Amino acid sequence: MEGESGLTLVDTGFGAGDIAEARKRMGRPFLRLMRPALDPAETAAAQVRALGHATTDVTSVVVTHLDLDHAGGIGDFPGARVHVFADELEAATERATLKEKNRYVTAQWAHGPRWVAHEVDEGGERWFGFEAVRVIDDDVLLVPLRGHTRGHCGVAVRRPSGGWFLHAGDAYFNHGEKETPPTCPSGLRAFQAAMQMVKAARHANADRLRSFRAEHGDEVAMFSAHDALEYDELAGVTD
Repeated sequence: MEGESGLTLVDTGFGAGDIAEARKRMGRPFLRLMRPALDPAETAAAQVRALGHATTDVTSVVVTHLDLDHAGGIGDFPGARVHVFADELEAATERATLKEKNRYVTAQWAHGPRWVAHEVDEGGERWFGFEAVRVIDDDVLLVPLRGHTRGHCGVAVRRPSGGWFLHAGDAYFNHGEKETPPTCPSGLRAFQAAMQMVKAARHANADRLRSFRAEHGDEVAMFSAHDALEYDELAGVTD
């Protein structure tokens, strides 16, 4: 998203440092299991440059959460403000449980990002019935969707032509989970269960997103971080 103060980037994927130090940062088990492409041309920094911008034009990075496959590119934008929920930043920096030690890679933010930690204020902003935290004017909002991690959120971005995008991050993984009744491949369902930090919250938010899409699908284009079909459906949207 381009605004008066610069570019805003939502999530970063893997960054240049991850590609250069893949085994050290991710470990061989992760690389064997997930088989990430780790293509320099697919990093957020490379794609920003391909659009004719400099990486310094990115003044804000907004993250759904700080898992290694979402936050690796933070270091490629060292001057940007990095917006995250306070609970997520605490979880990632303290790494209090074994699961959190394995999922967060502190080398990805060893450069000392300009963190902007947001607290969820239940008496604050409302967005289609969700509590929300305003990040940039009224155009970018953090929407609490905890469960996958302790401070996981969605990111809502206003479209210039009207309506919204909702990047739901890892609140769900497959487009079938948006349907009623929901469907999901068994392996993917097991993976989500293995990675979740707060089971009840994850399931409650998945149900809520399903109802939200049924009620507001004509106003909000919702997609997750890992479903290629959803990205294909959005490919024709230019704003």
